[in-house]
Amino acid sequence: MGVQDSGSSADNDVDAASSAVDHQEPRAASAGSCQQQQNGRDRPQCEQKQDKEEAPSLTRYPDGSVRLRNPHIQLMDQDILYHLALGSESHDLVSMFGDVKFVCLGGTPKRMEQFAFSIMDEIGHKLPAGTTLLDISRYSYRYSMYKVGPVLAISHGMGIPSVGILLHEVIKLMYHARVRDPIFFRIGTCGGIGIEGGTVVISEDAVDGLLRPTLELPVLGKLLQRPAKLDKKLARELKSLASAEDPYDTVTGRTMCTYDFYEGQGRLDGAFCDYTEADKMHYMTQIHKAGVVNIEMESLSFAALTHHAGIKAAVVCVTLMDRLKNDQVLAPKEVLDEWQSRPQILVSRYIKRYLSMKGRLSLDGPGGSMCVKSPRRFKLVQQESETYD
Repeated sequence: MGVQDSGSSADNDVDAASSAVDHQEPRAASAGSCQQQQNGRDRPQCEQKQDKEEAPSLTRYPDGSVRLRNPHIQLMDQDILYHLALGSESHDLVSMFGDVKFVCLGGTPKRMEQFAFSIMDEIGHKLPAGTTLLDISRYSYRYSMYKVGPVLAISHGMGIPSVGILLHEVIKLMYHARVRDPIFFRIGTCGGIGIEGGTVVISEDAVDGLLRPTLELPVLGKLLQRPAKLDKKLARELKSLASAEDPYDTVTGRTMCTYDFYEGQGRLDGAFCDYTEADKMHYMTQIHKAGVVNIEMESLSFAALTHHAGIKAAVVCVTLMDRLKNDQVLAPKEVLDEWQSRPQILVSRYIKRYLSMKGRLSLDGPGGSMCVKSPRRFKLVQQESETYD
């Protein structure tokens, strides 16, 4: 099965770093005669004259770069990505991130640092002598970010709020860096439903605790609902990369995302529990019949926000236990460490295959070097991000 999807703009791999610097207007069309709009937006008037079949996307500019669904950003003097310790005017984000193709998110900083070193070996990326990988967001003290060639590895913390905050800023980072058609992955852990610990699960759909495939968010006193959709073709391509020689199963299915680790997931071992074990087992059996194969705490927000941004995305997790049998993680640490590498291996296969098809393996370059445009603004961003309150 091929990795490209000719029907989706998310697969048009154009090197953003080499082309974005060739023109002053990051979103302008190539025709220099087009007169710019006067309302602060940078889309040329000639784009509006396209036929309906070629109408500009809400989430992409004509060159494939990420377009934000927020008109206010373009009017700001500087957009501070507070939780990443980056800024649109303090850092040269195009130079730092313009060549990114893959954004891989996972729960803990340590896990994503390990993934960064692992993917470095897989794609043959070599750092300059005497250098090492840099945690680009180290001044934020909230998330960790590592860059390995066209791959970003970022920790997202735990739960829907944490991954949601991160995705807002990472999607804005893609915009400011003029990244074209990025692909996002969530690499994590979960509890299985009817499947053994150590099984790799590729999510086909994400649903909440009521089996609804939508993210609900109160906004200005109203309940906003956003569809939580993942790229099904990407899920199939990932499944095709599972090897018969893998000493574990790789399955696809529906993923339930909850707002809580204990009661929200029907556990019996939390500080509070107002239901019986029979109640729990009835619920688990019912959701299993509805196609749910695993439970975690981030996929709903991840799927909803990437879909709203028009970004191709997939969720790949490993189960730590079968929730039909127990609630607690009982496997030894060395076993858990090996299990947690399994989703990383599958995503690495996809990235390596993609880059191999593009002739982009064995990339040399810095491991997330810092490019500062304005020392004064850089200091301001650093101070703002170091503020805990």
